[in-house]
Amino acid sequence: MSSRPWVPKILLLIPFLYLLIHGGIELYHHRHFHVPVVAGPGVQRVARLSEYSPRIKGTIADTPVFILQGKEPGGKALVLANTHANEPEGLLVALIIIENAVVDKGTLFVIPQFNRSAGRNTKPGDGYPLYFEIPTSWGKKKFRLGNREASPLDQWPDPDVYIHYPDRQLLSYIDVRNINRTWPGRPNGPLMEKTTYAAMELLRRETVDIAVDIHGAETMFPVTNCIVAPEKSNKIATLASMTVKAREGFDSHVEPSPQGFRGLSHREIGDYSETLPFLLEAPIPFLDQPTGPKTERFLIDGKDPFLLSLAKKKKLFVPYDESGWPLEKRVGQHCSVILEIFRQFGRRNPEKEIVVKGVPKYAEVVEKGVGSYFHDPAQAPPDRVFLD
Repeated sequence: MSSRPWVPKILLLIPFLYLLIHGGIELYHHRHFHVPVVAGPGVQRVARLSEYSPRIKGTIADTPVFILQGKEPGGKALVLANTHANEPEGLLVALIIIENAVVDKGTLFVIPQFNRSAGRNTKPGDGYPLYFEIPTSWGKKKFRLGNREASPLDQWPDPDVYIHYPDRQLLSYIDVRNINRTWPGRPNGPLMEKTTYAAMELLRRETVDIAVDIHGAETMFPVTNCIVAPEKSNKIATLASMTVKAREGFDSHVEPSPQGFRGLSHREIGDYSETLPFLLEAPIPFLDQPTGPKTERFLIDGKDPFLLSLAKKKKLFVPYDESGWPLEKRVGQHCSVILEIFRQFGRRNPEKEIVVKGVPKYAEVVEKGVGSYFHDPAQAPPDRVFLD
C-alpha cells in the first residue's frame, strides 16, 4: 500500500467528482428551465424593465413587464411577484392575472418574475426541491422553486455589511442580494439596486397609483396573513381587510410599515413616489424551520406534524389544523385582497377606477384549484406564449 499512496485518493475522488458533476448538471438545468406563460386576452403588450432603466438591459434583471390596458381610462396599478422566489404564491397569482384578466378601466402592469436571479437560485442546504408541479386539465404545469436572495452568479461579491442607499442604514451582508432590502435603488448600484431603481422609474414615469408586492411568510412569524401598508395606504388597506373578512370569511389583518426599517417596498415606494404601496403576506408553512422534510408535497398542501404540535401549544400566529395551509387558500387569498384593494381605491378615487374582470376570488380558487386558471401553451398561438 505504501508504494501506491494515490490509490485511496483516487477511490475517494471518483464519487466526489460524480456527485459534483451530477449536482452541477441539475443546478444548470434548473437555472435554464423556462416556464411558459400564455398571454391572455387582456395583455396588449409585453415590455422589458430595461425600458425604464437601460443599465439592466442584457442582464438577468431585465424581466418582462406584462401590460393590460383597459378600454376606458382610469387608475394604474403594478403587481410584483417573485420578489422572494421561495414564496411561489406571488408568481402563481401573477400568472393567473396575466392569463385570465381583462381590464375594463385603467391599466395594469404585472411583473411575474421581479427577481429573475432568485428564481434561478435554490437553497440546497435546506433540502429545497428544485421544482414543483400544479395539476391542470391538460396535464401538470412545472415551475422552478427559487430562493429568497439573488444568485451570487449574478451579483458578487457580497460586502461585509450592506449599507442601504440612500439612508445608509446598516443591514446584513446577504441583504445586498435581497431585492426587498434594496428599494428605492440607484442606477449605478449593485444589480438588485439597479432593478428596484428601474421599478421605481416605471412607477414614476407611468404615474402608477397602486403597487402590490406579493409575498408569503412563516406561520411562526408575526407579520403573516396580512397587508403591510405605510401611513398613506393605511385606510385602503384597512377597508380591504375588513371587507374580505366580512364578505369572504378569511383574515388578512393590517400591519404598519415601520418607518425605521429601510429598503422595503412597502416603505420606500411610498416615500420616493406618489404611488400607494401594499405588501401582501400569506402563511407558507414550508418556510418554517421546525418542520419535517422540505418536500414538494409539503410546499403544496402545507401539512406538517411538527407545526400541528406547535399550533396546539399556541406557538403559531395563524390558525393551523390537520388541513394545513394549502396552496389554493394562499393563492385565493391574494387574488381577493388585490381585487379588493383596487375596488376600495376606486371608491375613494372614482376618476381613477381600476376595474379588472376574469380574476377568480378566494372561494373559487379553493373550490377549483390553482391549475384551473392556467392555459395549455401547446394550444395557444406561438406569439402569445412567453418563456421565462
